[in-house]
Amino acid sequence: MNPFALYAIVFIEGFSSLGAEIIALRRLTPNVGSSILVTAPTIGFFLLALAAGYYSGAKVDRGYINKVTTNFLMSAGLIGGGLSLVTIDFIFAAFPALVAYLVFVLGILCPIAWLLGQTVPILTNLVAHERAGQASGTALFWSTIGSFAGSIIPSLILMQFAGISWAIMACSAALLAGVLIMSSDRSAIYSPILLFAAIASVNMGHSPNIETAFGQYRVDEIIASPSNGYYAKGGRVFIVNSQNASFIGNGDTPLYASYIGEIRKTLIEDLALKGGEVLVLGAGGFTLSIDENRNRYTYVDIDPAIRKIAENHFLHKEINGDFKVDDARNYTKNTERKFDAVVVDVYSSHTSIPSHLVTKEFWASTRRILLEDGVMIANLILDGRLESPYSRNILATIESIYGRCSVDVLRRKAQSSNVEVVCFATSTPRDVRIYTDESNRAELDRVTPR
Repeated sequence: MNPFALYAIVFIEGFSSLGAEIIALRRLTPNVGSSILVTAPTIGFFLLALAAGYYSGAKVDRGYINKVTTNFLMSAGLIGGGLSLVTIDFIFAAFPALVAYLVFVLGILCPIAWLLGQTVPILTNLVAHERAGQASGTALFWSTIGSFAGSIIPSLILMQFAGISWAIMACSAALLAGVLIMSSDRSAIYSPILLFAAIASVNMGHSPNIETAFGQYRVDEIIASPSNGYYAKGGRVFIVNSQNASFIGNGDTPLYASYIGEIRKTLIEDLALKGGEVLVLGAGGFTLSIDENRNRYTYVDIDPAIRKIAENHFLHKEINGDFKVDDARNYTKNTERKFDAVVVDVYSSHTSIPSHLVTKEFWASTRRILLEDGVMIANLILDGRLESPYSRNILATIESIYGRCSVDVLRRKAQSSNVEVVCFATSTPRDVRIYTDESNRAELDRVTPR
């Protein structure tokens, strides 16, 4: 094979394999989150399948071009169909989360890695006139350069400006272009073209979701019906990464998601905050400040596209407040501004807070930017009885920074519920003393200044 063509094929293999891995991680986020418990096994399985592909490719001793061509066609189909939103939604609707994760990773992502992993050891057979080390080293060089491009272009360019579907099509199109490079038969052009048309039909134009590099968004209309309970009058739901993030109800009286209503009540009625600076970490649907002109709001979200999506499709007007594009922890760590209230509402999927936003260090950074008499309000999704290790530990972590906080469970009988945690900058963590019949200082403590 022409050396230029050979290394172009190897480049395409690296580009598409890394691109597929990144797309897979992004597809998993709305369903199982993006914690290290998800990303680490996914990367591990991918590398294991890649290693198996290297081993399998080393055993091929004939029909090199035909084998790689077949692998590229199969991989293009798996990427184009298997990583599509249609497929992953079906898998996670059909199986429990853990089973669906294994079906997706072992049934789709790993075969892609295994097929593409065979490319380098197979094609190095076609440069036998060079030293084995030189041939394999040069091939691995171009494969790794392709992997670098596959990690940058889909995530930082295509997902940001066009969406995940375009990243999928780019990886599939690259593989099909590789098929055409390897083909000496002009009639072979039809199979890649037909396959790409099928891939485009699966990925483009029919999804109700708006996809960005950071999330997928959708607005659903709720029909007025007495059976809908809280949503009886109908309205619009802003769905972020497969979870109901915000709600605007129909009718004369403003109605928002229950947890937003609780936070608004805490700020406006209970604390009587007026003329204050409120920082909201996690934009959601920007409903906290709708028609609320007593205070000034600053929203921080990592997705630059969420503002326009919310304004155009959910709010139908401009947001009330300022919008900063940043990671919540990075913002609280570096800003010099001080706030009367900090609202923490950060979720990457239905129940998953990014792991760097639950640590003691993060909560300390939220306290750092509070004014002397400021308040921090966190919206958490926990079990209704607060009995799980996660519930106990996250509340203990918050109170290790703020001292005693109020905890309000909105639906105590529910398996999972919004929990409003309210902490004050004036409070500090202190040692506690257990009252017993033998040593009871309750009467003395009652009259002791705070």
